[in-house]
Amino acid sequence: MDTGTTFDLDKIPQFLEKIEGIREIIISNIVLLGQVPSPTFKEASRAKVFLERLIDSQVDEATGDAYNNPIGIIRGTSTAKPPIFLVAHLDTFFDREILYNFTVGRNSIQGPGLLDNSLGVAVLASMPEIFQALDLRFQSDIVLAGVTQSLGRGNLSGIRHLLKTWATPIRAAISIEGVELGRLNYYSDGMIRCEIECIVQGYTKFAERNRPNAILILNELINQILEIRVPQRPRSRIVIGKVSSGVTHGRLAQQGSIGLEIHSNSMKMVKLLFREVRDVINGLNQEFEATLTMDIVSSLQAARLKYNHPLVKTAVAVMKALALKPVSEASESELSIMLARGIPAVTLGITRGENKYQENARAQIAPMYRGIAQIVGVLLAIDNGICDE
Repeated sequence: MDTGTTFDLDKIPQFLEKIEGIREIIISNIVLLGQVPSPTFKEASRAKVFLERLIDSQVDEATGDAYNNPIGIIRGTSTAKPPIFLVAHLDTFFDREILYNFTVGRNSIQGPGLLDNSLGVAVLASMPEIFQALDLRFQSDIVLAGVTQSLGRGNLSGIRHLLKTWATPIRAAISIEGVELGRLNYYSDGMIRCEIECIVQGYTKFAERNRPNAILILNELINQILEIRVPQRPRSRIVIGKVSSGVTHGRLAQQGSIGLEIHSNSMKMVKLLFREVRDVINGLNQEFEATLTMDIVSSLQAARLKYNHPLVKTAVAVMKALALKPVSEASESELSIMLARGIPAVTLGITRGENKYQENARAQIAPMYRGIAQIVGVLLAIDNGICDE
């Protein structure tokens, strides 16, 4: 007998009041998990706290895997239906040296790593209580997975391992991010992320005034990269996102580095632009008494759902029922890996915020309830078969 909960688009706005009724649980989880340092490759402490919260919520099964991904399973009513995944990455960009102090105000929460992605992790950990408050049961097993080693050199290793080792088919998945409310990601560009290091050769044999300056060499590198012809079709771009060099104001820089990403909806174009950047580096190595080396940090294949896929269309309908305006763009995240493995998936944001990558990141509290309600609405739709073909 099917005892799952029926999906009714008109009832989703009615979830808001009940979700707001467990506000203290959600905020407590945000503070509890957010104040546990979780830099990439060092997520063990947060993974432990996340798993403890799932156990306290009495999920049917709580465990971890070889990559320290904490996993909770809420058993469904049907053994015939594949599981549905809810996923959020545990790691943040901040290291352990900063002060992890979260401040809860009347209308907002503030703290380092909050928006990427402590808020998403905390909402994921709150899902068992949210389901109980809404009196929901599902046909499929619901898998709540906090994944490790997502950012930077982590190269999404946690989700890669989890999906590679999962023994059964997966019905569909939702990736949860702290911001921005209204985001609807359903496709991923091809991407190569690189770090380029410049080290001045034979530094001691030059008089100070004649020494090459790593900063000026990197400046020339950036100028030549910006001269590369980047097509609009296929849609492509080169993003220079990090620059680091120098020790003090009065000394020429001996070394430095830049970080960049090459994006395109054509992996062939990503590889072509990568070769052009590599040629620029090889040319500069001949011109300057310095060594420039390029290290590939991570890469992703392009993958997507079509806009008319039932999961995308339903997510749009759920968001509109909650008076949200969907905004879509490429997302190089856990979504990429799930789509590449043929799993229907979308990424949704929970709330609105500011200062995402700064220590004073701030999230608005009131919009969270709509963000959570949309996740529940899309989850119910998946459970009622919109992705089943």
